[in-house]
Amino acid sequence: MITCYLKYIVDPYKLKEFEHYGKLWIPLVEKFGGRHHGYFLPSEGPNNVALAMFSFPNLAEYEQYREKSLQDADCIAAFKYAEEQKCIISYERTFFRPVFNA
Repeated sequence: MITCYLKYIVDPYKLKEFEHYGKLWIPLVEKFGGRHHGYFLPSEGPNNVALAMFSFPNLAEYEQYREKSLQDADCIAAFKYAEEQKCIISYERTFFRPVFNA
């Protein structure tokens, strides 16, 4: 399993718009075989950092999701929404391999 960890720098005055963006993406990741673990909005600490995490069985399936998302109308609409709202300033993507207590 591979987990994608996304760290976003967001416009703190557009958290409502970013939250809507996150709610758009959760079912889209799952539509393509992933498991979304949620979006996490600022509470205490920096008011412009948000996180998201989702997992795929392996990196190959994640890469298939990325390719398919660029062709999917709902995904394209979600990308466009964030671009129009300008709620995301930047983001970085990191991959992790989770460890569970067997």
